Amino acid sequence: MKLLAFETSTEACSVALWLDGEVRERFELAPRRHAELSLPWAEQLLAEAGVKRRELDAVALGRGPGAFTGVRLAIALAQGVALALDVPAIPVSTLAVLALRAQALAAGAGPQRVLSAIDARMGEVYTAAFELRDGEPFALDREAVLAPDAAQLPGDGAPADGWLGVGTGFAAADGALRQRLGARFAAIDAEALPHAADLARLAAAAYARGESIAPERIEPAYLRNNVALTIAEQAALRARSS
Repeated sequence: MKLLAFETSTEACSVALWLDGEVRERFELAPRRHAELSLPWAEQLLAEAGVKRRELDAVALGRGPGAFTGVRLAIALAQGVALALDVPAIPVSTLAVLALRAQALAAGAGPQRVLSAIDARMGEVYTAAFELRDGEPFALDREAVLAPDAAQLPGDGAPADGWLGVGTGFAAADGALRQRLGARFAAIDAEALPHAADLARLAAAAYARGESIAPERIEPAYLRNNVALTIAEQAALRARSS
């Protein structure tokens, strides 16, 4: 199976190519350069692997939550390529993709509980909790956008420490999320960002389960009702969160 994956939901831009279990990736911290880099990287990966575009079986994308323009770009890229090649699309939660970064923090074998958190700006974070089983994230709650002070872990109040934390949400708002829940975590990587290589792995598994969809059915996960606030609304929200 051959699959192309785009992840542009955060300040990191990455593109990956899945080739029957082998994954190749381009990754760079490149704020505001996602549109410039994504398609050339995709062409480079295909050329280096000797794969023609028409040989692709599907196109995957990180469907958010994340930056509005980044999520929209990933959707546009995936839809454009998939429609041109007449192949299906595989949208994957960016928070689920990010959760795979916790594997580098895991001290032992067995399931690992992970909280993914992305800085949503304006005093908020995108969060979701997962359990990693055999390298695949299973959701323990719903994706949410909220103030760090409002974040909860599933089963809060029970003796359930040893969580792993990944994502820029742990550094947002002066590290408020880390300060509030840090005692519940065995390890936290506040610099972790989603990678298209992880997206490709999850998308390949989803494709094998028959979970691909028509490109025109892709739905973004913005979580916020207002994804494009006015300058006055942004200022008021910042004032409330400060």
